[in-house]
Amino acid sequence: MPSFPRISPAEAQALVSNNGYIYIDVRSEHEFEAGHPAGAYNVPLMHMAAGGMSPNPDFVNVILASFGSEANVIVGCKAGGRSLRAAEALVA
Repeated sequence: MPSFPRISPAEAQALVSNNGYIYIDVRSEHEFEAGHPAGAYNVPLMHMAAGGMSPNPDFVNVILASFGSEANVIVGCKAGGRSLRAAEALVA
């Protein structure tokens, strides 16, 4: 399993502001609409459904179609679990 660096919100902001990184918020659309960092893009790893959360089968394809395979991206969520799974899916 690959290892991914965990960075602080301040470090993420610096990479976005100064190094051209793209911040992708992988929370649900509802969570994103409730508040998100300025300039963030929302590509949910999971969708809210009546029975809870369900995987977004198009996650990787949406990322690739929207940003390409060579983009420098930071993925973030609420507590780190979804962003870790998102990073693993993107590397795979």
